[in-house]
Amino acid sequence: MGLVEIGTRRPARVRPSRHLADLEAADRRAAVADLGQPAYRADQLSRHYFGRLTESADDMTDLPVAVRDTLIEAMLPRLLTATRELTCDRGMTRKTLWRAADGSFVESVLMRYPGRVTMCVSSQAGCGMACPFCATGQAGLTRNLSTAEIVTQVFNGARGLARGEMAGGPGRISNVVFMGMGEPLANYANVLAAIRRLTDPVPDGLGISQRAITVSTVGLVPAIRKLAAEGLSVRLAVSLHAPDDKLRDELVPVNRRWKVAEVLDAAWGYAAATGRRISIEYAMIRDINDQGWRADALAGLLAGRLVHVNLIPLNPTPGSKWTASDPGVAAEFEARLADRGIPVTVRDTRGREIDGACGQLAAAGREDPPA
Repeated sequence: MGLVEIGTRRPARVRPSRHLADLEAADRRAAVADLGQPAYRADQLSRHYFGRLTESADDMTDLPVAVRDTLIEAMLPRLLTATRELTCDRGMTRKTLWRAADGSFVESVLMRYPGRVTMCVSSQAGCGMACPFCATGQAGLTRNLSTAEIVTQVFNGARGLARGEMAGGPGRISNVVFMGMGEPLANYANVLAAIRRLTDPVPDGLGISQRAITVSTVGLVPAIRKLAAEGLSVRLAVSLHAPDDKLRDELVPVNRRWKVAEVLDAAWGYAAATGRRISIEYAMIRDINDQGWRADALAGLLAGRLVHVNLIPLNPTPGSKWTASDPGVAAEFEARLADRGIPVTVRDTRGREIDGACGQLAAAGREDPPA
């Protein structure tokens, strides 16, 4: 229920407050100086936020008591409030619904695997790409998230892990994937700045390796080419979902602007510029895109390229006609790719029992009274 309603209930637009994480180091010092404080106070705040993972005045004993609250209010405002938190997989998966100051809802997911912890973050509230099998796409776009709203998702995940709040004991985020709500490359400037904050060394940022960041896109060709020129080493994931334009026009409407061949050409350019393998994301949808001949067609497009295919069992949304492929059909699809020499895996889909598909928890949250 509620998809139409969700798409029409727009929160009042409130520009997110400026936050430390929106700013580069020099701009932080200038902002603190504008408050009448020594510029080095910005470095102190950065060490607390990015290094010690705290935004509490009680922890900032190196700041004068008389100015702590003023500095925190100005530089570390509360941007997102957790309104719902669900766990599954024996506590190894945690999904959080966040409410922004303007009432927008976004989601993040923290997933612990043997040897790594991956954080999936949202880049927009809603999404304007209108993919029909995706709850977020059907809800429509509310707005872009600010740089700090993106970073805040990772900050909160990192802080919870450091405090041992997740099964498995204290830990660190090792990977961040921009695969939550929204099309990251449609919010290019803020996503790029967030990548900088996530990967800049502590205390300028969180110190996560660029090679551990993955940016997913449905195929915004000019933005892919622009990202290739940024000098980053983040991985690019292309949500392809069909090898042929006729079906992809239906599944990924932006394909009507940039066809499969154009999207893949931009992806190969990204691989050439960065040396990073391209991830091809392919949601397995029963009787829609899971035919054997489409596996063969996909293999033909990818042969000889620096690429890896992730087959994703579709996590269906309630009431949707779209559902996951039969396991046997998915296995045959995987085998056909492998037989043609295409590296392929079936993604370990987490969170089915906690509204795990992107946008489902936000949809439910919008139907509840505000927290």
